[in-house]
Amino acid sequence: MVTFEECAQMLDEIANSMPQELFRDLNAGMSLEPQAKLHPQSVRGELYILGEYVRNSIGNSIVFYYGSIMKVYGGLSNDKLYTELEKIMHHEVKHHNEHLAGCDDLGICDDEQIESYLRSNGITG
Repeated sequence: MVTFEECAQMLDEIANSMPQELFRDLNAGMSLEPQAKLHPQSVRGELYILGEYVRNSIGNSIVFYYGSIMKVYGGLSNDKLYTELEKIMHHEVKHHNEHLAGCDDLGICDDEQIESYLRSNGITG
């Protein structure tokens, strides 16, 4: 299993490999939090938030959850984990850039995935 520090280093490496213009106005930066974060609509405690784009009075930021990442991907090799971290980073950066562009297509897609998850668990609404 990758340590917290190793995970942070991987995320830094991924961010540094991306065009820095993608991070414009991400004025509250990025952070890696140690905890696992369950999605509020998790049916059986198996749906984790791996990362999230946050907009609040402090500014725009991206938060990654080490505990969640390890619960979902902790058994992967370092190379495969790195690939999954890249996907998470790209997803959250896309949320940020869509916000700057005044759209939320990815948010709509995320909502549709949650609705599908809930339907597959017998929950309609």
